[in-house]
Amino acid sequence: MARLAWVSLHHQARPPEAMAGIDCLRFSSVPQLLEQSTASDVVVLDGPADAMGKAALGLRRHTAYQQALIYTAQPGDDWCAALTDGIAPNDPNQISVAWSQWNERLQVFNRGLPPQRLDHRVLCWLWLRPTATLLPVRDCRSAGIYRYPLVEAIAADSSFNSFGWLQQKRQENLLEAGSLTDRIRQCSQCQSSRLNYVDVCPECHGLDIARQPSLHCFVCGHVAPQQEFLKGELLICPNCLSRLRHIGSDYDRPMENYRCRDCSAFFIDAEVDVRCFDCDHNEQPDDLRVREVRHFGLSETGRLACHQGLDDNALTASSFQRLKLMGESDFLEALNWQMAIARRYSGSASTTIASVLGLKLMNLEALLGQAGEGRTIAMLDNLVERLMQVIRDTDRCMRGSEDVLWLLLPQTSAGGLQRLQQRLEEAVMTLHDRNESPLELRFVGCVLPDQIQTDEDAPLLLARLNGDLN
Repeated sequence: MARLAWVSLHHQARPPEAMAGIDCLRFSSVPQLLEQSTASDVVVLDGPADAMGKAALGLRRHTAYQQALIYTAQPGDDWCAALTDGIAPNDPNQISVAWSQWNERLQVFNRGLPPQRLDHRVLCWLWLRPTATLLPVRDCRSAGIYRYPLVEAIAADSSFNSFGWLQQKRQENLLEAGSLTDRIRQCSQCQSSRLNYVDVCPECHGLDIARQPSLHCFVCGHVAPQQEFLKGELLICPNCLSRLRHIGSDYDRPMENYRCRDCSAFFIDAEVDVRCFDCDHNEQPDDLRVREVRHFGLSETGRLACHQGLDDNALTASSFQRLKLMGESDFLEALNWQMAIARRYSGSASTTIASVLGLKLMNLEALLGQAGEGRTIAMLDNLVERLMQVIRDTDRCMRGSEDVLWLLLPQTSAGGLQRLQQRLEEAVMTLHDRNESPLELRFVGCVLPDQIQTDEDAPLLLARLNGDLN
C-alpha cells in the first residue's frame, strides 16, 4: 500500500473522506514534509494554484521526490502541469494502482540501477510516465521567455540551459520533439528574447520620426511638410513662391508620409530595428535567431535505452556522435526529400539516384563481456574512423537505436552501395586482435527509386528495412 502525504497549503484544506481508506499523513508545508526521515510514496498538494506550483518545484528539487508521484487536489497553473502528475483521482484505489505501475517500471529502469546523472534522472522521470512530456512554461522574467521547470528542478539550477541540453539529447536520439508551443525570436548575441522592435528612419536610423503630411510642387518639384505651404488660407510653395490652386495639376500629395526630425528625410515606410533589452545589441529582424518551443518526450531509442541500459547507450553515443549525427526528424525530412526527387525524375535520362544503408552492431553486448569496455570503445572508435573516411560531406547519418546506424547517400547507385558495404566489411576485419571476436555488422540497403514501394514514405521505408536488420 502506498504511503500518501497530503500537503495543505492553506488551513482550510483537508483530505477528502475518500482518502480515509489509505495511509494518509497530513502536512502544512513542503519543509515539514521534507523533515520526515522516510519519504512518502505519493504526495497530494492542496492550495492556491500558484502555491501548488511553487511547492511542486520545491519537491522536484529534492532527490527524494524527483521521481515520485505528485498530484494536486484541484486544477493548478502551468507550473503544476509541468511538474506534477495532474489532479489526484478521487478513488484511493486508483492512486494505489498508479503507484504499483510506477514502482514496476522503476524496477526495470536501466537494469535496476538507480539514476545518478542528470540525463538519467530526466529520462527516468519520463520512463515512469509513459505518456508524459517535458512541458515548457512561459516566464517573462527569464531572458529566454520559456523555461522547462522539470529539467531545471532536477538540475537544481534555475539558470541551467535547458534548451541546449534538450537539443543535445534530441541529437543523441534519446528524446524526440513533440507538439509546438510557440516560435520565438532571440538576440543573436545573448540569446535573449526580451527584444524591442523600433521604427526608425531608413536614411539615418534615427528614432525621432513622425507621420507628417507633405506636398509636392509641380512647378519646381519641391517637397516639404504641408505646414510650410500654408500662408494664411492659401497654398504657396516656399521654394518658388508659386500659388498652388488645384491638386493634380499644381501639386499633389506624395506617398512619403513620414519625416525624420533628425535628418529631415521623407519616406513611405519606416525600417524596423531590433534592440535587445539585455545586451543592447542592435540588429535587423532577419538576423534574429528563430527558436521553436516544443514538448519533449522519450524517443523509441530512449525507451529502449531506459530498458536495456543507459550505459550501453552512452557507450555507442560517445563514438557515433563524432559523425555529426542528425536528429530523427531532420533525417526523415531529408530522406523524404530524396525519395520525392527520385520519384519525380524516375525514368528520365537524368534520374537522380540515392541509396539508404543501415548497419547494425550484432554482438556489442557480447564484446563488452569478452573484451571489456575499453577495448570495445576502441573498436567502435576505429569503426567510426573508417566511416568518416568513406562517407562524403553530402551524406547524412542518423542513429536509429543504440546499435543501429542509418546512412543517406545521395547520388549513390546500387554498385556504389555495394562497394561501400564491402569496404566497411573489410575494415571491420582489421579492428580486432587475433584472440578477440570480431565486431559483427549486419547490413541492409535500398536504392532510390527502384527499391521503394508505392506511397512509401521515409518512416515506413526505415521500418521495413529495420525489419530486415532484425
